[in-house]
Amino acid sequence: MIAKTLQDMFRRYRRPGDIVFALLFFAFALFLLSQLGTETKVVKRTKWFAQPALWPMIAIWGMVIFSGMHLLSSVLSPRIPGRLKEVTFWLMSLEYVSYFLIYVVTVPWLGYLPSTMLFAAFLAIRTGFRSRGAIGISLTFGAVVAIVFRALLQVNIPAGRVYEYLPDSVRVFALTYL
Repeated sequence: MIAKTLQDMFRRYRRPGDIVFALLFFAFALFLLSQLGTETKVVKRTKWFAQPALWPMIAIWGMVIFSGMHLLSSVLSPRIPGRLKEVTFWLMSLEYVSYFLIYVVTVPWLGYLPSTMLFAAFLAIRTGFRSRGAIGISLTFGAVVAIVFRALLQVNIPAGRVYEYLPDSVRVFALTYL
């Protein structure tokens, strides 16, 4: 059976919010393209395949071309109702971005270990896991993540200001490993 339209052939149907996503992604790709000359360098007397700007240029031009094609296909596809509902659903994820930003602000005050444990427990409660077992698992997970990153991997994370109020022997340990 021969497909009647391109959409039937490629099974490319527009979804609610598709045009908004396509437009935003195309604008972002154009922004990256505008920054290409200032963020990368072309080194004289260097072969084209050894240029530091080669792969970023290929990637960004690919983004521009393919996001442009996506935008064009979105414009040419029939409109489906529900765009506002879909975009509102996307924007709801910003709630978790704000939680992360609050976490980043609390780490220098409370320290990495307590902040991570509180953050893990809060996210467990926020996502609906409210039993004692689930909260206990999230607290354990937060402690293990903090100890692995700080003590085993020795990631340099600023110590919390709360640690200054600990007794001297505990403070040295907390500043080093927690």
